[in-house]
Amino acid sequence: MRAALLIAAAAPDPQETENSLGPNDTTSAQSWGEWFLGIPLRIILIVAISSITLFLIRRTIRTITNHVADGTPFLDRGILRPIGESEVGGVLAKANPLSSARRAQRARTLGSVLRSSATIVVGGIAFFLILDTLGVNIAPFIASAGVIGVALGFGAQSLVKDFLTGLFMLLEDQYGVGDVVDVGPANGTVEAVTLRITKIRDSDGTLWYVPNGTMLRVGNKTQGWATAVVEIDVDYFADLDQVRELLTTAASRVVKDPVVGAHVLGEPTITGIERLSADAVTLRMKVKTSPAMQWEVARELRTATRDELERADVPLAGQRDLMATHRAAALLPADDPIPRDPRSTPLDDVASNRDARVAASGVQAVPTEEPAPTEER
Repeated sequence: MRAALLIAAAAPDPQETENSLGPNDTTSAQSWGEWFLGIPLRIILIVAISSITLFLIRRTIRTITNHVADGTPFLDRGILRPIGESEVGGVLAKANPLSSARRAQRARTLGSVLRSSATIVVGGIAFFLILDTLGVNIAPFIASAGVIGVALGFGAQSLVKDFLTGLFMLLEDQYGVGDVVDVGPANGTVEAVTLRITKIRDSDGTLWYVPNGTMLRVGNKTQGWATAVVEIDVDYFADLDQVRELLTTAASRVVKDPVVGAHVLGEPTITGIERLSADAVTLRMKVKTSPAMQWEVARELRTATRDELERADVPLAGQRDLMATHRAAALLPADDPIPRDPRSTPLDDVASNRDARVAASGVQAVPTEEPAPTEER
């Protein structure tokens, strides 16, 4: 009997629990004031402190990332401010505009990730504190969160891998928007970079969505500097010393170009014989260029090389007879017949003579049909 009375005394009063969320006397202003100084005030303080904390954290992150993105965290602060405001500081800031753009992109992306993470963490803590203030037992929530975290860890391993790979990719500055990359299944220009996927546009216009966790290796063709490589196959019996001089002249012509030459970062290099075959000798010309300009410089080098070789009568591989025919035709007067193409066959000669006679007579040729074969009886 005594045990039953103790249990009844220890049991919570339903009326008291119900009134804990509101004043005991709804008609009394003093009762409303005492109630407001309890749970509502604590909730308001939690929300206010959480909001102020989140605002300060996000503002700090934004300030730091903006300084990093603008490239002015050192030159415009403290004793280095005079240097940042001078012409030297301007030259240093503009020395590598591509690097500055990549740094800005990386800083803003990481800033966005940090601000989102801060919002989730501060918001989650405030939510659980409010539940605890309302008298809700948050232990099951915490246990459930642990179980859900374990389940996600096993069930979403690829997703977690994509996010971690994307985070380290941004921290290490492996590539950025505008870079030309080779990631294995996709090659092209990077259009967007997130923590989970990378969007790559190839030369055919196809947009590839590549999960960051699936990239085993990344080749960045436009980071820092690049190399324009041009290979020239000349005739086997060509004078290689003369060919090297012509290639040097062509490279100097490209370097002096006011547009393309501005992207050449070093002296052109002409290597020795790279390949040797029965009818060709391959020489290679290389020059260091600005990022993403190696293809344009290579095109100009090929154009200049063709002009120099043609001017010096140096044939490419397999073009010796054609060059001789071309030169002979250029030396003949306009009314002389064009020399015979050495690759023409007797049938080609017959067709050419027939076309010439038809053109001289002014009569349109009528194709003749062969008679149909007669059946043997």
